[in-house]
Amino acid sequence: MAGREAVVDPLGGLLIIDKDGGQTSHDVVARCRKILRTRKIGHAGTLDPMATGVLVLGVERATKLLGLLSLTTKSYTATVRLGQATVTDDAEGEVLATIPAAHIADADIAAAVAALTGDIAQVPSTVSAIKVNGERAYARARAGEQVELAARPVTVSRFDILGRRDIDTGATTFVDLDVEVDCSSGTYIRALARDLGTALGVGGHLTALRRTRVGPFTLEHARTLDQLADDPSLNLDVDAAVRLAFPHREIDADQAESLRDGRWLDPVGVRGVHAATTADGRTIALLEEKGKRSSPVFVVRPRGLID
Repeated sequence: MAGREAVVDPLGGLLIIDKDGGQTSHDVVARCRKILRTRKIGHAGTLDPMATGVLVLGVERATKLLGLLSLTTKSYTATVRLGQATVTDDAEGEVLATIPAAHIADADIAAAVAALTGDIAQVPSTVSAIKVNGERAYARARAGEQVELAARPVTVSRFDILGRRDIDTGATTFVDLDVEVDCSSGTYIRALARDLGTALGVGGHLTALRRTRVGPFTLEHARTLDQLADDPSLNLDVDAAVRLAFPHREIDADQAESLRDGRWLDPVGVRGVHAATTADGRTIALLEEKGKRSSPVFVVRPRGLID
């Protein structure tokens, strides 16, 4: 059944996409542009092609929200295979070594997981998107260069083992671990799989990865691309997105008019970027207090814009 025609408000809003495996984040953006018939779509952070799950996109004027969203915490479900190391730390890379893993005790796994939980220093995967001298690490690695990335601080606030499966292939035995991870932005789940396998002496890599949450946005907010094609509308309009993502202060009509002209308000003691909303729930601007001023960092509804 053909989907209905897209109608997108100039103010735009957010798309929360449940990405399929095998797609790049750019692939998702390109498809959404066709479905919604607009070029003004961007994403807030990427997902590896093998990964599925939550991808946050901004549409029309709401693309300006993306850099202001607090997306510093993320949640994943994943499967870690112990007994095999790969070049890319996931199932898509060339195998470097295979070591039987059936002998590893659950207590040893728990101890290694505990050591990778909390504030840790993590060396990102060599096929990450981190730039090295202006070029992505994965591009250098795929060109055959030896890529050395520095360890950097990340926080793994939860690393839970949900289940263990011993996989006997005839030639060897792997141990597959189903896990859930809550972590800070910049944490590589592939690197956790690699480091867990290294700590246990058998190597490890990621065979499945699903992002279940980015900041306040979860799979409950998300739709697949096919669902979007059937109903080409935003998951969250600007006001709903801001209400979910930012603290807010209520403003009166005079204050709203001032903000629409880009002027500042008196501070009221709200920390960080927050929304200025009217009594009827319309977001006028995002503000940040500095000294004696609460100044707009983004005017959502400037004067002259149809709302």
